[in-house]
Amino acid sequence: MDRRYEVYALADPHFYETPDRLSADGRGTGRLYETARREVPEGWKAARIGDWLTLTPAGPDGAPLPGPAQGWKIHVSATLANAEKIAQIVWDYCVPRSVPFKFVPGPQLLHLRNAKYAGRDASGKFVTVYPADEEQLHLVLRELGRLLEGFEGPYILTDLRWEEGPLYVRYGAFARLFVVDERGSLVPAVRDGAGQLVPDLRTPSFQVPEWVTLPAFLAPQLAARNSTTVGELPYRIEKALHFSNGGGVYAGTDTRDGRKVVLKEGRPHAGLAADGADAVARLERERAALERLAGTGVVPEVRDWFRLGDHSFLVMDFLEGRPLNSFFAERHPLIGPDPDPRAVADYTAWALRIHRAVERAVETVHARGIVFNDLHVFNIMVAPDDESVFLLDFEAAAPVGERGRQVVAHPGFLAPADRRGVDVDRYALACLRLAMFLPVTSLFVVDRGKAAHLADVIAGQFPDVPREFLDEAVTEICRDVPTAGSLAPASPAARSVSASFVEPGDWPYSRDSMVKALLASATPEREDRLFPGDVAQFSDGGGLALEHGAAGVLYALAATGAERYDEGERWLLDRTDPPPVGSALGLYDGLAGVAHVLDLLGHRQRALDLLDTILRERWQRLSSDLRGGLAGLGLVLGGLADATGEPELRERAAQAADILVDRLTAPPPSGPRPRAGLMRGASGPALFLLRQYERTGDRRLLDAAGEALRRDLACCVEQKGGSLEVDEGWRTMPYLGDGSVGVGMVLDDYLAHAGDAVGAFEQARSGILTAAGSRFYAQPGLFQGRAGMILHLSRTTAPDVGADRLAGQISGLGWYAMSYQGQLAFPGHQMMRLSMDLGTGTAGCLLALGAARAAAAGGAAPAHLPFLPPPPRPRERGSAV
Repeated sequence: MDRRYEVYALADPHFYETPDRLSADGRGTGRLYETARREVPEGWKAARIGDWLTLTPAGPDGAPLPGPAQGWKIHVSATLANAEKIAQIVWDYCVPRSVPFKFVPGPQLLHLRNAKYAGRDASGKFVTVYPADEEQLHLVLRELGRLLEGFEGPYILTDLRWEEGPLYVRYGAFARLFVVDERGSLVPAVRDGAGQLVPDLRTPSFQVPEWVTLPAFLAPQLAARNSTTVGELPYRIEKALHFSNGGGVYAGTDTRDGRKVVLKEGRPHAGLAADGADAVARLERERAALERLAGTGVVPEVRDWFRLGDHSFLVMDFLEGRPLNSFFAERHPLIGPDPDPRAVADYTAWALRIHRAVERAVETVHARGIVFNDLHVFNIMVAPDDESVFLLDFEAAAPVGERGRQVVAHPGFLAPADRRGVDVDRYALACLRLAMFLPVTSLFVVDRGKAAHLADVIAGQFPDVPREFLDEAVTEICRDVPTAGSLAPASPAARSVSASFVEPGDWPYSRDSMVKALLASATPEREDRLFPGDVAQFSDGGGLALEHGAAGVLYALAATGAERYDEGERWLLDRTDPPPVGSALGLYDGLAGVAHVLDLLGHRQRALDLLDTILRERWQRLSSDLRGGLAGLGLVLGGLADATGEPELRERAAQAADILVDRLTAPPPSGPRPRAGLMRGASGPALFLLRQYERTGDRRLLDAAGEALRRDLACCVEQKGGSLEVDEGWRTMPYLGDGSVGVGMVLDDYLAHAGDAVGAFEQARSGILTAAGSRFYAQPGLFQGRAGMILHLSRTTAPDVGADRLAGQISGLGWYAMSYQGQLAFPGHQMMRLSMDLGTGTAGCLLALGAARAAAAGGAAPAHLPFLPPPPRPRERGSAV
């Protein structure tokens, strides 16, 4: 899972929110360091940008004085204990010398930067100082280094350490510049030796750009950095199993006896837990717990403990087996459309058996006086005998007598704040009872009352699960939680039923309820976003875009016949005059999609202005895909050319098509496995080329579209039961965004024109139809969940779809239904918070249900994704143009 979502779930109980809004006083300010509350010095300009407070020398007009756009920057690392003092020292040093700098203004934000699952590229960076040149760089390093001698902080992985203190250096951008990278994405940039913009790489390892010479005074620091190696250890490290901000976990071999081992690393001052303990302290906890549990047979045995440089390592026996979460994809009977009752019964027996084995293992741990404190499906190893289990990752473990709170947790097993000691593990065991059958317990982070509804769903899908097994779990999870505010009907364990419950399929009441939820969540007073959605909206310009921003919600409202939201349209117009610096350019991630929606809403001139902004960039270098690349941009150009008759737009659309045809006729590039699917694969270009073919009748475009679809289908594999899904190497994907169902949507459109190419394509379409009929999907969203299946089933021309398939998916969408201010809403990606956006949340579910309603109603105007209206039915097929 993407652990960023845990950080973005801290600041608001309902929605993903930027960490800088986390506050102690509820007003969005939080506790600030004394230095951050100082008066801005005369001749300086201060600004809050994300989780930074920037200070820059200013001219008489108050504007920041110009400085270098890139160069060697200095980062200062800090701990929670010394950050206040470091901020004071840096301020007092930089201000008199007119050296620009920025720092993290409060302890909560610093904690999040150094937390266990914070980004490794930003870890430890408390202050950034911007020297004017290499001479000043050397001076600041020497002088500030002396002032900060003896201060500690996390090692900054992207940088080179100066001496033994908390100063680090890296070459990179000072100003906000952007460039399209080799994957076709807009990323932060620096200028190379020829003056060309290139990506400013920020990987968690120190690198010097090839056109930059390392200053001579940094050479000893680089030599010192390279002197620490693993060559003297008695262990051969063979592969990395996992990385976090706290360190890595590695599989290896003890070269003295050939024993397979696991080495777990702890970085000092990094990987902080909720109680402030760093990775080393947590690793020491794990060592103490495992030594106390030695010989129980339910945990790995400790073999060694050592330090390498500043890092600590715990060496344990390697346990054969697989984590429990890996069994769901291959065993869970609801991943197919029509589960065999015998398979359901067999799975039920296995799941109950494994849960009992986990309960016995936890009881064994408790008997030795230890609380596990982090029980979840990734920390349970099932042995090769398919009967025994082991418990892994005891870094949060504590003695039973301490009765402490949970300090690290998987969101699907996160105990309420009132649970202490062994009650933390009992809560996780109760969640596991439900997660074994419906692994969506992350919903409890939003509303624990949802457990009652899920128990009822499980009872209906798995008739051999004892009802008391489920009711006991609901009772434990929902202890002291009223369920009257939940949209979910309750089980016998929690009988209060909300009178406002609306079934997703109860149209138009469900539409009206979702619209009310969307509008109630709107924040037109904010500049960064209008509707709460996925964490991606907080990237540059993401709060505007079609997939996760305002444009997508406004589009869904319009497409489903809701009343116009005038204030929201004004918000979008205001935020694109001009658009934010660094905004992405594409259909779903950026300005092209915003232009399309604004034009649909009647704001054509602003749409044309945005396209003009895009065309001034090097748009020809964009990736080929639909989400952010040429395919999406070409669709918008072509659509606006049709609407306005503007010849330049028509020419640019044709140019985009020619570029894509050239790319498709060239041999596929070697290298990593290509991405497939509607958003990032070749199906997006196929869609654009089909629309161009419909305009021009140029057979070359239709042929290229067919080639694009073949490339995506070559990335698909047939699963057990006949489902055709995109193979990503480590998982298969059936979804609309990056999976086979998105390919199937374009395939339907292609077959409406290329009737002579039905053979293999018709067979693929049948497998995709099976993929859209599974009983279970992990999430509700449009691009990575059940709503996408509803949209596909509502528009496909594949034979034998059957109304029951669509009805089943609409009913299943109710499994994820939540309440926001008494109205129907849906959780977003990772399901730790609600989302209102098109790609992951309520607006996408609204669009899919609107499409389904239109399909059922016959003549109603169908809701659909941009440029993807329902294809003509076979009897309606005619000429290409």
